[in-house]
Amino acid sequence: MKAPDKFYLRTENQEGRCTVYVNGELDLESASQMRAAMATLVELTDRELVLNLRELRYIDSTGIGILVSVLKARHAKQAPFIVEAIPPNIRKLFDMTGITPFLTGTATS
Repeated sequence: MKAPDKFYLRTENQEGRCTVYVNGELDLESASQMRAAMATLVELTDRELVLNLRELRYIDSTGIGILVSVLKARHAKQAPFIVEAIPPNIRKLFDMTGITPFLTGTATS
């Protein structure tokens, strides 16, 4: 079992949906791993791309930037991108930066 603060991803593919479980800390140190994983998944426009953040302990501005990049790329491809199970401390940060509505599908166009 990995230490709770170490970053790792687990991907689960189901029909019409690809869920990425993000664990640990998403920061400058883990950004390249996250970017590499998401680069491939962003292209899967035939299914929903879902990030499950239940086990995410920390995210910095680099990590938020990656989420915004994925959001923009998926929007440009008219492909769904959803962030679910956002821990309260991370939701607070998303709220402060104003991105919560875009990540949770509640934004108005």
